[in-house]
Amino acid sequence: MRELELMGTLGCHLCELAVGVIVSVVDPNQFAVFQVDIAEDDELMEQYAIRIPVLVDVETQAALDWPFDQEALQQFLISLTTPS
Repeated sequence: MRELELMGTLGCHLCELAVGVIVSVVDPNQFAVFQVDIAEDDELMEQYAIRIPVLVDVETQAALDWPFDQEALQQFLISLTTPS
């Protein structure tokens, strides 16, 4: 199963919107999505603080920055599973 991390932080309204899009699109049989609170890690804060929410593929580190909608998320997921 492919693992994705949603970089965000507690109280982030945009992160809540991103979760809604993710829940509506992601097949839980293909992808495991974990929420990561960047406030708990200085390096993550430096990398993502002004970009959150960001969905990151753990395997390749490919990232989908907000704003994204269902179509953009579907295309991102297809790009992760299509051999290059």
